[in-house]
Amino acid sequence: MPVSLVLASGSEIRAQLLRNAGLEVAVVPPRVDEDAVKQALLAEAAPPRDVADALAEMKARKISEKMPGALVLGCDQVLEFDGQLVSKPETPEQALAQLRAMRGKRHKLLSAAVLCRDGKPDWRHVGQVRLTMRDSSDAYLQDYVARNWDSIRHAVGGYKLEEEGVRLFTVIDGDYFTVLGMPLLELLNYLTLRGEIES
Repeated sequence: MPVSLVLASGSEIRAQLLRNAGLEVAVVPPRVDEDAVKQALLAEAAPPRDVADALAEMKARKISEKMPGALVLGCDQVLEFDGQLVSKPETPEQALAQLRAMRGKRHKLLSAAVLCRDGKPDWRHVGQVRLTMRDSSDAYLQDYVARNWDSIRHAVGGYKLEEEGVRLFTVIDGDYFTVLGMPLLELLNYLTLRGEIES
């Protein structure tokens, strides 16, 4: 029997990944002020890995406290470039500036997942992927942003690897699911070890 999981996220791709893996998923997006928490953590010089982990736990805990007994999954993803946190672009111009800065260089995606039950964390993992961007021309990057803005404005760094964004890269060192925002294999391994899903 498939495990019943509550996803504390409005991310369609994360819900689809879980459902494709054969899990029953209820989606309950939490109402949290991510930007305020992120800024507070950065003001305390928290590393990007800790920011992703704290945001994932905050989401899972918020929903878990309202749903006793439920297994609640919170996720968050951040991009680290030159030691700095890169956020979702707010304008096409900002997306273009981010892509220009990162082209020809490496950056990291950190995807955190935290499982909570009864308001307490049961499990956590932060997956990491290193990506090297192609040294794309200004003209291509401008056209890319113009064609894809409606989609990429929801993505850290201003690209989506599952779409045309894959053309921006020469090397990806890490797990594809982690790039999409969830360390899915590690999550499934934990659920299997706990007897929540069959193996």
